[in-house]
Amino acid sequence: MSKVIRKIICTAAAPKPAGPYNQAVILDKTVYVSGVLGMNKDTMKLVEGGAGPEARQALKSLGFILEAAGSSLNKVAKTHIFLNNINDFAAVNEVYKEFFKSDFPARSTFQVGKLPAGASVEIEVVAGVGDVVTVPAA
Repeated sequence: MSKVIRKIICTAAAPKPAGPYNQAVILDKTVYVSGVLGMNKDTMKLVEGGAGPEARQALKSLGFILEAAGSSLNKVAKTHIFLNNINDFAAVNEVYKEFFKSDFPARSTFQVGKLPAGASVEIEVVAGVGDVVTVPAA
């Protein structure tokens, strides 16, 4: 039976985990990225301005984590977005389109009871690692 590699990913380019979890874990050719808040990595404080700016910062940090894993935002297969208030859906979508321009990943968006640190948004992704080829829908 062949072994599957499990690799822990940690980069100083993104905020450190605030609990007993890793920024990301690669299992075989898939990277699972933990939920990321819109925090400044140096101050570990949320960026100001609410859901839009927080989403932008979270997506930037996700990009750094994916890069450290040998992946990128264009290799994302699935995104989960957690909102403190579903009324922020449109603002987060506008920012999301700055990072995902075509061949969008599958996605789920939820309003949740409360997010860590009083955040407005948290984003997690699952992505491919290595050579990923996107085949458009027929």
